[in-house]
Amino acid sequence: MPTRNTEKSHRRQTRLLRSGKAGLPAGTLVHLGERKTEQAAINLIEYGPDSLGETRFESLAQAHDYAPQLPRLWLNVHGLHEPAVMAEIGRRFLLHPLVLEDILNTDQRPKVEDYGDYLFLVARFFDYDPATLTVTSEQVSFVIGKDFVLTFQERPTGRFDPVREWLRADKGRIRSLGTDYLAYTLLDVLVDRYFTVLEQIGERSEELEEKLMAKPDAALLHALHQLKRETLTLRRAIWPLREVINTLLRNERGFFTAETQPYLRDIYDHTVHLIESLEAIRDLIAGMLDIYLSSISNRVNQEVRALTVVAIIFMPATLISGIFGMNFKAMPLLNSSDGFMIAIGLMLGVAATLGAIFWRRRWIG
Repeated sequence: MPTRNTEKSHRRQTRLLRSGKAGLPAGTLVHLGERKTEQAAINLIEYGPDSLGETRFESLAQAHDYAPQLPRLWLNVHGLHEPAVMAEIGRRFLLHPLVLEDILNTDQRPKVEDYGDYLFLVARFFDYDPATLTVTSEQVSFVIGKDFVLTFQERPTGRFDPVREWLRADKGRIRSLGTDYLAYTLLDVLVDRYFTVLEQIGERSEELEEKLMAKPDAALLHALHQLKRETLTLRRAIWPLREVINTLLRNERGFFTAETQPYLRDIYDHTVHLIESLEAIRDLIAGMLDIYLSSISNRVNQEVRALTVVAIIFMPATLISGIFGMNFKAMPLLNSSDGFMIAIGLMLGVAATLGAIFWRRRWIG
């Protein structure tokens, strides 16, 4: 998994590429972001109620001449760094140049846009690395049409493999219903991934809370700040995703049938649950930061009080020794053979008395 330094390097690279695109016409196909796979891969699944076919395109020429045989299509692309591939897909499915431009820009926030004949949707997959306490993300773009779904991923993660298996095995209603149900299924897999990541972060937060109660230290503070930053990254993706699902629910263009809409409502409920869980984790982390600062402040107060008690106990001895060290010829006990022992006893007696008072008040011990 990438480290924090790798993530910073990626963000700097993205900013540089974005600035390099300044001045180009709208719709210019330029890849913005990190290249996460060596070669783009195009996989097509075409299906109907009773049949299914799969094709992997090895070249643009092969894709250019291919004619689908079944009524519904799911085209999945891994690798977004080849504008020529995007241009060919845009030509075949009549995609707007701005859609292709947004697909190639892998720093998009979750959103949904209506282009009349299809919907364009952007979301993100997340992974959590417990070793470095970091989350990494991958942009996933969807184009949802009446009889096709296009998905674009930065790299082959295998996140959609369960959906492929359901199509192959004809499980559930995925092959009997339209591509709107396929789109719902893919979104459901994406949302479920958020639950996995939040569970991992929640477990890590609880572990840090136990360590905080036992012994707070600087390493713990660093881990808390790290988790706080990662939850902020998740928040930037989950909140817009709720609005995306809400827009799909309104179904103004009728892309989703009455049979699929209850499933979309279920995803919307999941996103609300995600937001509540994320805010609970953020509150827990904020509370742990407050506890850490309070613990450190209390520890400092304890140390200062201990030093103050020691200073007060020895202060009378310093006063007495200072008095007897004064340069006078006539002074009580100065010529007495027992004067030294009396002065020492007086010092010890005052120190013991102060120590007993502080002990009874539980300032020491």
